[in-house]
Amino acid sequence: MALLGAFFFGFVPMFLFAAFVNWLDRYEKEPKLLLGAAFGWGVVIAGGGAYILNTAVGIGVYEITGSISAADFSTTSIAAPIIEEALKGLAVLVVFLMFRKEFDSILDGIVYGAITAMGFAAIENVLYIYRNGFQEGGWEGFWTLVFIRVVLVGWMHPFFTAFTGIGLAVARMSRNTLVKLIAVPAGFSVAVLTHAFHNTFSTLVGGGGGFILGLIADYFGYAFMLVFIIWMIVHERNILKKQLVEEVNSGAITRAQYNTAISFFQTGVHLSALTSGKFRSTSRFYQVLGELAHKKEQLTKLGDEGGNTQIIQQLRTEMSQLASQAKA
Repeated sequence: MALLGAFFFGFVPMFLFAAFVNWLDRYEKEPKLLLGAAFGWGVVIAGGGAYILNTAVGIGVYEITGSISAADFSTTSIAAPIIEEALKGLAVLVVFLMFRKEFDSILDGIVYGAITAMGFAAIENVLYIYRNGFQEGGWEGFWTLVFIRVVLVGWMHPFFTAFTGIGLAVARMSRNTLVKLIAVPAGFSVAVLTHAFHNTFSTLVGGGGGFILGLIADYFGYAFMLVFIIWMIVHERNILKKQLVEEVNSGAITRAQYNTAISFFQTGVHLSALTSGKFRSTSRFYQVLGELAHKKEQLTKLGDEGGNTQIIQQLRTEMSQLASQAKA
């Protein structure tokens, strides 16, 4: 029963967190299959790989030094942040390299980084809740770890890995060679450093006091990231406002459809679409408008890299086919 409970509280909250992050991506959502693959990578590749490598480092340091403290510090503050952020970041790198046309903005980098990290957090939470919670402290320990891992620090891994996604996205969207070279290692370094800071203060500095200080620092970081995400959402809205004017002026879409496309709360699935039976066509129509606006923006800034001109033509064709069916 306790193991099933650990799986429930490990995975279900992370699914809900992932749904919330996907909801924040208002104007150009990522393919659900790709997001699911990123989450699965976090569970299997990042979670499984980190467990093996972190354990190996801890054993190795203990064999060399004979010190449990040295082994704990080496693993918690040095090895784990590097290993875990590297394994999580690899998923974002795969999307960056193999699914480049889906990597359209800094917000996309945050989404892929966060979703991967939630998969990692899910399986890590199962381990902590069951092993460190139930096996060491019974049901009281179980519920204590649920509260700590899900409520207090549930967003820590998405927060860390979001920086790797930001670095890759900045490199993706920049034409400056120096920026491209610096952005990726810079983003990864921030992910590792914030992770190491959290681990050190939460587990090794001053006992409970260290945990509280680390928690306060975490929440300042979460607040910063939330403000940054809101700023990026507004930025993406401005891209749609600018790039879709041409579609209105040409008569490809109506003014009402334009207003819906740039609205934060109405983009995507609408009540009128549900009641009229045009759920899929309406949802896809506004997704196409978001993709079209981003590709036009990329064409302006990056030129025809990745075949932007052809992709724009394809999106305009699909937009025209869906426009008459879509509800505003």
